[in-house]
Amino acid sequence: MKIKITLETMKFHAYHGVMEQERIVGGDYLVDVFYVLDTKSVDTDRITDTVSYAGIFDCVKKEMEIPSNLIENVAGKILKTIQLQYPQIMETTVKVTKLHPPVAGEAGKATVTLTNGNFL
Repeated sequence: MKIKITLETMKFHAYHGVMEQERIVGGDYLVDVFYVLDTKSVDTDRITDTVSYAGIFDCVKKEMEIPSNLIENVAGKILKTIQLQYPQIMETTVKVTKLHPPVAGEAGKATVTLTNGNFL
């Protein structure tokens, strides 16, 4: 059975950004991952028949710990890591949100959404 699993609002303090201050002080980020796979876990109730969202979290955490200039790059690294770790996933969308981005004014967040499927 084809299912979509969502892991939302993972929060990290990370050191991404072009500005030197962002690399020193860091900032808060939210990450959402949506993934689609064909699984029999609906019937079997076995973790081995699905992709655990705990494993997805570990992929995201690993990539969030590596500083990047752009959140586009962060989203791309997360997507590639998930694809390599879990080739049975058919479609993946990664959404990375930088809270309070440094702009010449007030902005609550900046978000990048990257997908390898067709449900952007």
